[in-house]
Amino acid sequence: MRSQDLATPERALAIGAHPDDIELQAGATLAKWAARGCEVSLLVCTDGSKGTWDPEADLDQLVAVRQHEQRSAARRLGAAGEVVFLGWVDGELESGPAPRRQVASWIRTLRPTVVLGHDPWRRWRLHPDHRHAGWLTVDGIVAARDPHFYPELGLAPHRPRALLLFETDEPDHAEDTTGFEQAKAGAVEAFVSQYETTMGLPPDPGDADLARFRAQMASELADSGARAGLASAELFKLIDDL
Repeated sequence: MRSQDLATPERALAIGAHPDDIELQAGATLAKWAARGCEVSLLVCTDGSKGTWDPEADLDQLVAVRQHEQRSAARRLGAAGEVVFLGWVDGELESGPAPRRQVASWIRTLRPTVVLGHDPWRRWRLHPDHRHAGWLTVDGIVAARDPHFYPELGLAPHRPRALLLFETDEPDHAEDTTGFEQAKAGAVEAFVSQYETTMGLPPDPGDADLARFRAQMASELADSGARAGLASAELFKLIDDL
């Protein structure tokens, strides 16, 4: 790994395609930073309305449930900043001018020291929302930092110090997550609507099911940590020339 453990940022903004993406990919890192005084904010690009295998589901209700779950997960992480929902339709996100303007506006408003998001360059990625959310993160940073983008917003430009890309093919930065494994698992467990589709859990898991799930989460962090010589870690591509 090229680097390990950024200094705890004053403010962090994590940008995800759907409710639960951020927690699955960077939950332990965000919990660590929040515990050390970082103001953590979350921005979710889509409404999560396709996050079920039930063809008869009430999708308006599902959107409301997923927003509730996202807010609950943020509390479990200790995230004291904003929880923002852009509300684009699940599966139909595009990295065009309108959502880019929204992301840039929130970066200027929240003024994060560090931004986290999907790696848009990941090879063979199937889900289009993850690709587009990654591009919106990268393109939103560029637009937020340069004064001639969106002057009508009336918001001062802002240049984060670092970008951490998760779901990356070529990680070069590790965040030591030792001691924050259960915080991550607890945040992910807030997404009850996704137990079957994403987490391989029964709709009403018992104690043994949840214990196995928590052990699996810890094992994944341990595997990532082994790549960096750590007991537990989340891995990212670090871009610090913004």
